[in-house]
Parts: sequence; C-alpha cells; structure tokens
Amino acid sequence: MPPDAARPLADRMRPRSLEDVVGQEHLLRPGKPLRQAIESGRLHSMILWGPPGTGKTTLARLIARRSQAQFIALSAVMAGVKDIRAAVESARAEREHNGRPTILFLDEVHRFNKAQQDTFLPYLEDGTLTFIGATTENPSFEVVSALLSRARVYVLKPLEAADLVRLLRSALADGERGLGALGLEAEEAALELIARAADGDGRRALNMLELAASLTEASEPPQSQITLERAEEVASGTRRRFDKGGEQFYDQISALHKSVRGTDPDAALYWLGRMLDGGCDPLYVARRAVRMAIEDVGLADPRAFALALDAWEAYDRLGSPEGELAIANAVVYLACAPKSNAVYVGFGQAQADVERFGTLEVPLRLRNAPTRLMKNLGYGHGYRYAHDEPEAFAAGERYLPDGMPDRRYYRPVPRGLEIKIGEALAKLRNTKP
Repeated sequence: MPPDAARPLADRMRPRSLEDVVGQEHLLRPGKPLRQAIESGRLHSMILWGPPGTGKTTLARLIARRSQAQFIALSAVMAGVKDIRAAVESARAEREHNGRPTILFLDEVHRFNKAQQDTFLPYLEDGTLTFIGATTENPSFEVVSALLSRARVYVLKPLEAADLVRLLRSALADGERGLGALGLEAEEAALELIARAADGDGRRALNMLELAASLTEASEPPQSQITLERAEEVASGTRRRFDKGGEQFYDQISALHKSVRGTDPDAALYWLGRMLDGGCDPLYVARRAVRMAIEDVGLADPRAFALALDAWEAYDRLGSPEGELAIANAVVYLACAPKSNAVYVGFGQAQADVERFGTLEVPLRLRNAPTRLMKNLGYGHGYRYAHDEPEAFAAGERYLPDGMPDRRYYRPVPRGLEIKIGEALAKLRNTKP
C-alpha cells in the first residue's frame, strides 16, 4: 500500500503531466492554445469552466508546475478578502526574493460576490498575480465583467466513458499511487458500469472504484476480482449531473420545453426523466407544464391547460412516484397537441401598444354609468348591447380607444380548435353593419 494511502484515490491519482490527463483533447491536443500556453510556460489569467471531476484543479497545478510558479490555492467557499490580501503579499515576496511568478487558484470562483472579485483585479493588472478560477457555473452570469475581460475562459467537457475506463484501469494497475498493491482485477463490465455511473466525473469514478476495491478486499472469503455485482452495489443510487438552480438545470428545462413545442413526445419524456432523475422537484416541472400549455398550445387545444393543471393537482395529492406519471401524461399530451402561440404573441403586442400610446381615454360609450351625473356626462351613451344584435355581434362597433389605430393582435393559427375560431371571427368581421 502506498505511504499516502490515507488520501483518497482520486487525489493520489491526480495527473503529474499533460500526458497523464484523460479527456479534454479539444483543449490539450498539440497545437491547441491552452496546450501551447502550458508547454511554453507563458502565464495568462484564465477561468476553467466545467462540471465537477473534469480536471480543473489538475490543469491549474500542471500550469503552475510547468511555469515554475508559486501556487496558492483558495476556495471561494471559505476564503475572503483577508486571504486574497495574504496571497498578494506572498506573491510580492516571492517575486522580490526568488523572481518567481505566482498563480492564485480560486476554486468555485462563482461563490465570490462582486466586491470580493473586484479585490484582486488591480493585482492582475500590475502582474503581481496570475489568476486561475475554476467554476461549475456559467461565468457569463457569475463572474464580473471586469474579471472576464482579463481572463480567457476555457470550457472543460464531461469525461467520456472510454476515458473513465482508461482512468480506472490505470488506478488498478498503479502500485505507487493507485490500487496496484492490492493485486485486484476487475471485470470489464464492472469498469464500464462504474464509468457510466460516474457520468463524466473522474473523481466520482475513482471514488466508486476505491469503495468497490475496499469491499472486495474485505469480503469473506477474500476475493481478488471486482465483479459486476460489486460495481452495481457501489453505483446504486448515483444520479446524473444536475445542479438545481444552475445552468444545467435551466438547460434541461429549456430542452424539455423546446421538445414539447417541437411536438416530440419521446424527447420530452427523456428530458423529463433526466430532470426527475437529477432530483428536480416534480412540482416545478408541473408548473412549467402549465406554462407550456398556455404559451405553446394555447387555444389550439384549450384542454391542454386543464390537463396540465390536473397533473399538477394529481402530483400534489399522490406524491412520488405515482404523481410523476401524471406529469408525464401531461407532458406527452402537450407535445402531441396542436400548437398555437397566437395569444402569447398577440398579448405581447397589446402590451407594447399600451406602453406606446400611454393612457388613452376609454370611449364614453364603453364606460359604465351607475350614477345620474355620469349618465348626464354621456357615459354609456350610444353603446350597442351585443346580445340585442344579430348573431350577438354588434357589426361595425369599435372597442379600442378613439384615435388609436385599428389592431389585430390575435391571429388564430390554422391548427386545432383555432381553425374554427379563425373561421368564426372572419365571418363576424365580414358582417355588414
């Protein structure tokens, strides 16, 4: 067993060189800008953006090692302005006494607020520090523009299953840092299952392998092979990547909404399953389904609105997992229903006109006249009661404010019930006064 066996396997197996890194070939292939920067030792501030376990900290350490820079690592969860100032002082001393540059690595940089992020901007400007930030959140939303303008953003991707299997094999065989001293083997199917369950996260894959190795070694009688059954045991209960309230969350609900809008029930069910698997509150999806019914199905099928509300109520009464099936029913119905955003578009145009024309007076004929004074002032005078007209329609009457141009906000689409709505409106509008 290696002397530092108390450290987690994922930490022990951290790559020591670029050749040891698995995945991220889009950044680290020869000729790529990041690869060139690392190999040349040319330091520049950067933000490494990607899911957990994709090598952000590892790359930062490799950059520091290759450039022979002092490496100061801080976590935005625990660090504050005081820690940043201490790092600045250390960087100045290192440059003055040893001529070495300093890399300040800030993990989870998105946890720093604007004032905290602004603290180290002057030291990036004068070269006291080279900044490397790591984040799982979209820097566009979480990092201040002044810092973004001084740092290049590199996007790290989830590790492919094949890369993870290669990483697991390496850990099993490595006698110095890995599990090689245990003399364990693993069924190929077991490694593939762990790789799939890790869902692109190298740290998670190694943690599961370490647990599987520990259970295998401690079994009675002792075993020398990590079996598929053992892998299933350690992988059970793992969830796919999902950050509640983060970018992945909004990406997936966007994909679900667009699948419904695009009349693809199969994709809609997939994204619904992804969100629920990741731990999304089903009531959130139920609320979004109501919005889809209103925004994208509209009056092409008014039943969709009622069905979405019923699914929401059904989940509220049944809970999981039975209530989730009600939501799935609603999602499929919405995906298959005829689509219309005519009301959505028309209402938006009406709101724009409200802002454009200001507070136009309500025509006197359309005003209510509950008092004698109001009647004497002409309120309600000339109003045509539609129910007294043929077809209950006051042909030629105008209900918009006087002086405002005629408008057609609502334009029924030739789908679903709106076909009949459009035909009825056209017939009425063609009626002569």
